[in-house]
Amino acid sequence: MWHFFESQTTKEAKTMRILTCGLLSFLYVSSFLVHPVHAQETATEEQETKSPSMPVFKDGQAQVVPGFNNPEDWIREEVFVETEFDSDGNGSPDRMYVMVCRQKQTETEDLKVPVIYVTSPYFAGVGGTGENDMWDPKQELGTEPPERGEPTSVKPRPPQFSERHARKWMPRGYAVVCSCSPGTGLSQGCPTVGGDNESLAPKAVVDWLCGRAKGFKTVDGDEEVKADWSTGKVGMTGTSFNGTLPLAAATTGVEGLEAIIPIAPNTSYYHYYRSNGLVRHPGGYTGEDIDVLYNFINSGDLETREYCDCNIRDEELLKNFDRKDGDYNEFWAGRDYLNDLEPLHAAVLMAHAWNDWNVMPEHSIRIYDALKEKGVPCQLYMHQGGHGGPPPLELMNRWFTRYLFGVENGVENDPKSWIVREDAGKDRKPTSYPEYPHPEAQPVQFFLQNGGNTRGKLTLRTTKKLQGQESLTDDYSIKGRDHARAESSENRLLYVTPELTEPLHISGTAKLNIKMASNQPTANLSVWVVSLPWKRTRKITDNVITRGWADPQNHASLTDSTPLEPGKFVEWSFDLQPDDQVIPAGQQIGLMIFSSDYDFTLWPKAGTELTLDLDATRFTLPIVGGAKAYETATQKQEQ
Repeated sequence: MWHFFESQTTKEAKTMRILTCGLLSFLYVSSFLVHPVHAQETATEEQETKSPSMPVFKDGQAQVVPGFNNPEDWIREEVFVETEFDSDGNGSPDRMYVMVCRQKQTETEDLKVPVIYVTSPYFAGVGGTGENDMWDPKQELGTEPPERGEPTSVKPRPPQFSERHARKWMPRGYAVVCSCSPGTGLSQGCPTVGGDNESLAPKAVVDWLCGRAKGFKTVDGDEEVKADWSTGKVGMTGTSFNGTLPLAAATTGVEGLEAIIPIAPNTSYYHYYRSNGLVRHPGGYTGEDIDVLYNFINSGDLETREYCDCNIRDEELLKNFDRKDGDYNEFWAGRDYLNDLEPLHAAVLMAHAWNDWNVMPEHSIRIYDALKEKGVPCQLYMHQGGHGGPPPLELMNRWFTRYLFGVENGVENDPKSWIVREDAGKDRKPTSYPEYPHPEAQPVQFFLQNGGNTRGKLTLRTTKKLQGQESLTDDYSIKGRDHARAESSENRLLYVTPELTEPLHISGTAKLNIKMASNQPTANLSVWVVSLPWKRTRKITDNVITRGWADPQNHASLTDSTPLEPGKFVEWSFDLQPDDQVIPAGQQIGLMIFSSDYDFTLWPKAGTELTLDLDATRFTLPIVGGAKAYETATQKQEQ
C-alpha cells in the first residue's frame, strides 16, 4: 500500500498513523505545493489591466492572475467519461467519474486553458488493516502461505476531492481535473492493481479533454458533455499510487498528454512486493501483497463486487502472485511499466526519496535510466526523506509552463538532476547536478576481511592470506537496527571501513557479489549498508545508507527457484537500492549481511545457518571521485 510515511513533525507522524493512509497520499502531495516561488508569484496590476483574463508568465513560470484567483468564481462540474474497456463484464464500456474545476472565463470569455490532471483509487475511501487484511508473515520459506479469513470490505461513499491542487494551479491559468480509478468511487469497472484498464482509464480522460472521447452528465445517460474549454494540452501528477497512474497513462502514448510529474511512483508491482526472487513487504506494511491492495481500494459499486472479486482478485491476482516462491513470471511482467515505455512521448520529471522504504527509490531510477536511453525530455528530483514529497513549486511550474503553455523557458536545458542535500534545511532547496548518477562517480570494489561476527574489515585490496568462511544463524525476531548496534552477534556478519576523516559522496547503485551456502533448502538473505556508529535519532539519513534483499534459490534464474543443496555454495550478484548520500566525517561504512529482515521479509523459524565465502565475495560502492576519493577520506593507502 503506497501509504505515506514521511519524517516530518511528531504531530504529522501521529496524524498519518490515524488517518486513512491512502487518502492521505493525495492530501499530502497537495499540501506540499506551497513552496515559495523564487520568481514573482502574482501578476502586476499593469499586466492584469492589459490582459485580465489571460495567463501571465515571468521568468519562465505561470504567475498568479487575480482574475483567476477567487474560488467562488470557479466552475465545477461532474462528468462520466466513456472508456474503451469493459472490466466489470456487464457488456458496456466502463465510465470513469471525473470532477472538473475551471476558470469562469472559460465560460464567459471563451478562454481555453491547459489541464493539470490527478487520478486516484483513494478518493472514495479505502479499506482497513484488520486481523484478516494482511497475510501472516510467519511462513516457512518455499511453502504455501497460511490461509486467512475474510478481509475488510470498503463501504461505498461519495468521492472526496481536495481543492489544494486547484488552489495552487487554477490561479496560474490551468484547469484542474480529478478522476476515480476503475472500480473505485463512482467509476465503473474493477480495480486491477496494475492491469491495462488502469492505464486506459486516464487515457480516456485525456482523450475526452482533447475531444476524442465522449463524456456524459450521468453514469448511464446519453446527454453529452464536451471539454471545449480545453486547449488539448494535459499534464499529470500525483504521489504514490496517484504518481503511478500518470506513468501508466503516458505508456499508452496518448496524444495531448504532454508532461507528467510522478512522485514516489510504483513502477513495478514485482519490485514492490518481491525482491530478487524473495517475498518482501513494503516498509511499514508487513504481510501486504497485491491482493491486499486490491481489497484496500475496492470501493466501487456493490453490485459488481462479486464479479470483480471472483475474476480479478481470485482468478488473476491470487492464482498468479506466487507467494510461495516469489519468482518473476508473466503476471508480474504485465504489471511492470518498464516493459511498456515504447509509446511514451511525454516529458517526465521523476520525483522520489532516497530513503523511501515503502516505494523504494529503484522504482523511479529504473524508469529515469530508461527514459534517458529513449531520448524523451526527462529530469530527476530526489530528496533525503521518506515516502512522498514533491519537487519545489518552481521546478513543477517551469515543467508545466514549458510543455503545457509552450513557453520557451529553457527547462529542457536545465541540469538533469536535482538532489536535496542532507543539510538543506527546512526549505529543502535542491542542489543541481549535470546528471544522476553523479558524472564523477566510479564503482569502487571492496574485499572482506574476517571478524564479521564482531567487526570485520572492508578493504580495497586483498590480503595474501586467505580469509576463509564465516557463518551466521537466522533469527527473524532481531531487527536490523539491533544487528547494527550489536558489538558482537552470531546472527549477522558486519564488515566496516576505517573511520572517515572527510565526507564521502556516494552516488549510484551498490552491488554485492556473494558466494554462500545454507544448511537448509531455503533461506532469506538481507543486506544493509549502514553508517556507524548507529545514532539514536529520528533523522532518516543518519544510519541506513541503502538496503537489498535476495533469494538464494534464485541465484541462477529470477523466474525459477531451485532448492539449495545444504552445504553447497552458490554464487551470484544483485543490486542494492540506488542512493545519493554524503556520509559525514567521523562515520564508518558498514556492510551488514543477515538472513530474515523483521520489517521486510517472511518470518521462518529461527536456526537456518548461512556460511559466507569471504574470499569470493565482493562489495561494490559507487563513490564520487572513485578509489582515490575514498583513500583520501580515510587517510589510508592500503598496501
